[in-house]
Amino acid sequence: MKTISILFGIILFTACSNPQSKSPEEVTQLVLESFYAQDNEKLQMYTTQTGYQGLKQIQNFFIETSETEMDFKVVQQTQEGDTAWVQCTINYLDRPETFKLVKEDGQWKVTEKELQEKSLFKARF
Repeated sequence: MKTISILFGIILFTACSNPQSKSPEEVTQLVLESFYAQDNEKLQMYTTQTGYQGLKQIQNFFIETSETEMDFKVVQQTQEGDTAWVQCTINYLDRPETFKLVKEDGQWKVTEKELQEKSLFKARF
């Protein structure tokens, strides 16, 4: 019985930590947290190759913050097939930011918007 309990715990932990089970909103929050914490290994895990390169290029322009909470809030989100858009606010930014996500190998990842591609959201602020 003890062995079954341990095995069940391992399976439950593995299932809960599976990056494929994360929603677009959760992935967006993880990307923002890793971006500001300069946790590039985690940042790369939740971004496409082009998304990672774009974020890395601008990462050094941001001052490290001593605040621990980002106060992440989703303003709007939409999903159509393998593409999702998440508009959110955090206390580090003056206005909402919109992120494009695509499914890559079954996992949501933040990517760069195409040149002149507009998000599906109308400005609320």
